[in-house]
Amino acid sequence: MKISIGNDHAGTDYKLAVIKHLEAKGHHVTNYGTDSNDSVDYPDYVHPVAEDVENKKADFGIIICGSGNGANMTANKHQGVRSALCWTKEITALARQHNDANILSIPARYTAVQQAIQMVDTFLETAFEGGRHQNRVDKIPASC
Repeated sequence: MKISIGNDHAGTDYKLAVIKHLEAKGHHVTNYGTDSNDSVDYPDYVHPVAEDVENKKADFGIIICGSGNGANMTANKHQGVRSALCWTKEITALARQHNDANILSIPARYTAVQQAIQMVDTFLETAFEGGRHQNRVDKIPASC
């Protein structure tokens, strides 16, 4: 599976752990995030992830910042991106099952690294249910 990942300074340690975990499972990971803890602007690292998902260069994206909110808002500006801010495995599963989320936004300051890795596994292993949820997902894009 092809996965793009991006982060700001708050998510560097998380990102490195997630990449190691994903590569050990045989996934191809494109790293757009900073590898430093020096302050950076999250949009600079989130837009490339969202562009990969938008242009089908990646199957899924993972973005990580302090609260997860800024990264999530940035990713959702892209057509065809359904980024979900998640902080538990259960919310992560629902984001895939009901919303067909294709980017996982992780709040580094409100989760533990092991919890983030569990959410990543849940995200990648959970299928979209379709059915009654497909109609709702189809209504997400703006019609402007």
